[in-house]
Amino acid sequence: MQTHIHRFWIACVAFASMSGFVVAGDWPRFRGPNGTGVVADKDVPVEWTEKNYLWKTPVPGVGHSSPIVHSGRVFLQSASNDGKERWLLCFDAVKGDMLWKQPSSGRRAHIHNLNSLASSTPATDGERVYALFWDGDNIHLNAFNFKNGKPLWQKDLGGFKSQHGVGHSPIVIDGKVIVANDQDGSARLLAFDARDGEPLWQTERKAFRACYSTPFVREIENGGKELIVASSAGVAGYNPADGKANWWYTWKFAKAPLRTVASPILANNLIIATSGDGAGDRDIIAVKLGSKGEASRDTLVWENRKNYPFPYVPCPLARGDYVYSVHDKGVASCHATATGEEMWNERLDASGFTASPILVDGKIYAVANNGTVHVLEAATKYKTLAANKLGERVSSSPAVADNRLFVRGEKHLFCIGQPAVK
Repeated sequence: MQTHIHRFWIACVAFASMSGFVVAGDWPRFRGPNGTGVVADKDVPVEWTEKNYLWKTPVPGVGHSSPIVHSGRVFLQSASNDGKERWLLCFDAVKGDMLWKQPSSGRRAHIHNLNSLASSTPATDGERVYALFWDGDNIHLNAFNFKNGKPLWQKDLGGFKSQHGVGHSPIVIDGKVIVANDQDGSARLLAFDARDGEPLWQTERKAFRACYSTPFVREIENGGKELIVASSAGVAGYNPADGKANWWYTWKFAKAPLRTVASPILANNLIIATSGDGAGDRDIIAVKLGSKGEASRDTLVWENRKNYPFPYVPCPLARGDYVYSVHDKGVASCHATATGEEMWNERLDASGFTASPILVDGKIYAVANNGTVHVLEAATKYKTLAANKLGERVSSSPAVADNRLFVRGEKHLFCIGQPAVK
């Protein structure tokens, strides 16, 4: 049964255009607006009590899919406890009620013990919701009606090869759904028409190990756009209209190629990308934006191969001249974007982090594996502001929309915000 704390709410949100760039109040893809993890909201609670829990709703099944929020609706993916079904779930962002659930058949399959059968995060343009389902053998890209969940189209992307299982997520831009499908020994960028699922283009990339980072889009001269992709192969910019590579930087590793799990970010015209593996090897690079063809070694501005304090799974954040991150093992840190110089690193939570941090009004919200939501200043001096306990494990990245924080826990979806003024 759902637990609701009564409040009145008037939602003032607008549908996003098919461009993929969103209006205030939307968190339409993994890591929110354009994958930055940054929002303009100003009134998200820093330290909260019971009155700030606007609602708490049970989530059926299991999964690490992160919530997305658009026009008063919350979407995420889950899998049945027996592994025989995958679901796209839709919740009312005001009350927490489940509005619809769309199933897809599946089976149990081997995954990493930190992964799940439903780790992909959906994306939406306000007309349709796009979700990757892995049935244990093949990956299927699905589109559903935003309002009623009616299935609209499905594309079979074939099998997936990795001992870790599936966990990559789609994005939608200019009427195209784009998937970076990097596997062991196979890597392709795929684009489909958002309206009917028809294939638009496919671009082969150099393949190494399965990667899970999600691309982002940057604006370029003359009103154009460029798709930025990071993987073991390196960092590259593509024309989203036809999938052709504009430029690319090849990642040179000290030993074996590492995999990207965290998504890249743009910080002061540098692309920050991280990689690692289960053995503890890490590599973070800051590269200049390229223009045409293969980038020179001068494109690499700085690199750090230390295990600490840079992350493997959680994505970094950028604010001003600094990059902030939380390490898988529980360390938080701040580094200068231009040089990689460390400003500080501090032990934040011994339970570690899987969820990526987000930036709200100059404050970092980092949800630890034990469900503690740490809030700290995004500044060159370390300062914690609050530690709020949700009471259950969290493996999914949070979302923010309309000054409300949405967190998917092991068993519940939480909505946290300022209580209504009576």
